[in-house]
Amino acid sequence: MRNKSALSRSKLSTRPQLHPRNRHLAKKGASYDLAALSKVNPELQPYVLTNEHANRSINFADHKAVKELNRALLLHFYDLQFWDLPEQFLCPPVPGRVDYIHYLADLIADSTGLTNIKTKAITGLDIGTGANLIYPIVGSHEYQWRFVGSDIDKMSLDCAKNLIQFNPRLKSQVKLRMQTNSSAIFDGIIKQTERFTFSMCNPPFHESQQAAESGTNRKLQNLNKHKKQSVSNRSLNFGGRQNELWCEGGERQFVSNMIGESRAYKDQVLWFTSLVSKKDNLPFIYTELKKIKASQVKTIDMAQGNKTSRFVAWSFLTESEHQSWFK
Repeated sequence: MRNKSALSRSKLSTRPQLHPRNRHLAKKGASYDLAALSKVNPELQPYVLTNEHANRSINFADHKAVKELNRALLLHFYDLQFWDLPEQFLCPPVPGRVDYIHYLADLIADSTGLTNIKTKAITGLDIGTGANLIYPIVGSHEYQWRFVGSDIDKMSLDCAKNLIQFNPRLKSQVKLRMQTNSSAIFDGIIKQTERFTFSMCNPPFHESQQAAESGTNRKLQNLNKHKKQSVSNRSLNFGGRQNELWCEGGERQFVSNMIGESRAYKDQVLWFTSLVSKKDNLPFIYTELKKIKASQVKTIDMAQGNKTSRFVAWSFLTESEHQSWFK
């Protein structure tokens, strides 16, 4: 019989495309129905152009065009009446963010044996929910899940509150909490008697503002646009405030802090999860998880075209405790 307290690590194989339930599967670039999207968001229309392959598309190096496309996707597919984002905030690439939600659903169903994953019995904690509120918007629509979203930035939460106010379906599904301690993640957010089926996070990637600026330059060059344009004249990473893009120690340190703090809530959260953008950080993260004696660790790979991303999930509960979580 397997030792349930031992660290176990399983890895799902990388998919060449989006999750099978992702509404944006096989719809990237020119494959978007831009005519339909322009109807729900007329502000997208000026950015629609014909590319070198004679396909209708947008300039993905133009952060305004990308914002209007993502606004259209959210309005068209996720039952929103309003969505907007101030220029200085990070604009999420919707299809890839949606994959995180769907693979979380698979993870929960597999570990608990839950046959109907579309249920309000599932509550998630979105760490750093941001002004865009992307994960609660998608998760509440696709699976009826409830969310608590936390953030250290008051302006981000004010924007998120605005989205909730103008979208009636979100009012009963999403609550927001201010993290007043910038060095804490779960402390001050998870209440003593609360239980969350999962936590999720898209941590700041860079370790400094200089690194974030360099990353933006590389991104622009990869898109073959504005190669000589200074980052100081445009928004970092197509938008993004400091707390969204970088923190001391970058992604590696942020996830390490999250792992260390998770021990105090080991009985209140079924699955702790976090995106890990840099594959090279995985060995360090696995070592940290071994130190805290997580009983289950999984790495779930996600793919969108040529880009591969992943999230790491860990739990302190045994397989039998997972099976009885909803009972």
